[in-house]
Amino acid sequence: MSSYNRFGSSAPKFGLIMLEPNTPVYGCFPRWPENGEDFIHPNDVAIVTRRIPSERVFRRDRFDGTYYHYQYGTVHFRLRPCLWLAVESDGIDIGDSVETVGVGMERELFVAEVFGMYFVRRKGCILYRLRRGETTIPQLFHAQSMRVLTEKTHLRPGEINHPMPQVHDRGERIPGDLV
Repeated sequence: MSSYNRFGSSAPKFGLIMLEPNTPVYGCFPRWPENGEDFIHPNDVAIVTRRIPSERVFRRDRFDGTYYHYQYGTVHFRLRPCLWLAVESDGIDIGDSVETVGVGMERELFVAEVFGMYFVRRKGCILYRLRRGETTIPQLFHAQSMRVLTEKTHLRPGEINHPMPQVHDRGERIPGDLV
């Protein structure tokens, strides 16, 4: 088994198999790992080198035994286990439709799509960039100033195996005394 430190990266113990942590997990790469580009999947080097290091909040979806699979909107890439800064999720993802919540008479209410997620360390939270149509809103929004409109309910497959009725292509009569 492996242990996961407070930053969300794994610290494998010698001779043991790494297990997948609960997913999805959110976090960012504020610094470049010290060991070059060896941790990046060879097909994803161009994608990763343009996006990290940064304060962008990536979603780590799964582990395939060698690489973690990350997502930032429509961008997908794979990395070997490495140190990153795990961030607590607000339940909002890139691509979600949100409605801004007014504060007194200060803010206009509107519906927009989440276009970016950034972890601001001095505030200790994720701030969101919104887009209305093709227009990007210049200021960043806190999760408490938005209401998610995207339905995120996912049903898991059932655990009980129900028998299917059998059809024998013949009619059966109900006994006369039961009618």
